[in-house]
Parts: sequence; structure tokens; C-alpha cells
Amino acid sequence: MAKAVFLDRDGTINIDTGYLSHPEELELFPGAAEGLRLLQDAGFFLIVVTNQSGIARGYLNEKTLSLIHEKMDELLKPHGVSILEYLYCPEHPDSNPIRRKPHPTMLLEAAKRHDLLLGESYMIGDRLTDLQAGIAAGCRGQIMVQTGLGQKERPTVNSEASFFASDLLNAAQWICSREV
Repeated sequence: MAKAVFLDRDGTINIDTGYLSHPEELELFPGAAEGLRLLQDAGFFLIVVTNQSGIARGYLNEKTLSLIHEKMDELLKPHGVSILEYLYCPEHPDSNPIRRKPHPTMLLEAAKRHDLLLGESYMIGDRLTDLQAGIAAGCRGQIMVQTGLGQKERPTVNSEASFFASDLLNAAQWICSREV
């Protein structure tokens, strides 16, 4: 069995533009690729789990989302980083979909499909719902990055976060320091 780091996308790996709807708008945070490489080199599979209600709202379609993820792969490839899988929830939050974070469904699906040890895995995100998904899935730790919405949500998540990181690179360094 393997271990993984589950990652929110917008506000965690890349700059959150609102509803990212074009591949050319994708911009990684400084140090994000380096952080992902550290995690990968430490033996973690990298899995993106992202709420994408922009699809239900009509801002983009699933084909465009696929192109955005292909662009992310292109940006990460020179750093030797490979995302194992991109999982997303396209539904509107008002419909209370079970795949949408804070529900752990996407994490549980990935764990089953890739034979992952959730108790040795981590969740990194910039929102309370990301951390709640990691807790509900039984992840070892939940890290809130202070990029994206992390600064605004920090006061409400003190009990849920295992660590508050300045960014994805800092989160990766913290996780790797625990793996020694």
C-alpha cells in the first residue's frame, strides 16, 4: 500500500482567479512545483481533489477542465513532477453533492483505486472544507496554506489544521520533516 498527498488546486497549487476557465490563465504559485517535487521524492503520490462548480455555473465545461489539467501537467513536467490523478466535483454546492469537499468521497475513491493508506496520507488546501475532507477520510494530517483563501479562513480552523503553512513549499517541507 502507498501513501499520498491530496491537494486542493485553486489557491493551493495555482493562483485562484475566481473561476479558472481557460488553460492560459493557469499560473502556479512560486515554489509550488518545488514543493510537489519534494513530496513526490519522499514517496507520496500526488492527487488533486478540487471542487469545480464553475462547470455547473456555465463558466467552463469538462473538456476545458481537462485542458487546464493538461496545462498544469505541462508546467510541472520540467520539474519532474507527475500528478497521479485529478478528481473533481462539477456540481453546484446548492445541490449538496456527495463528491464535493468537505465530503471525503474523492479522497476515498482515490484511496480505493490506488490502494492508498489514508492514515499515512495528508490533505493540503486553503479552505476549511479541504481540511474537513482530509479529517473525514482519516488522513494523518491536514495542512492549511496561507495562499488563496487560507489567510481569511485561518481563524476558523485552528482545531482542524495540523499545520499552517505559508505556501505549498512550506507545507511540503513540514510533511517531509515528519517522515524522517
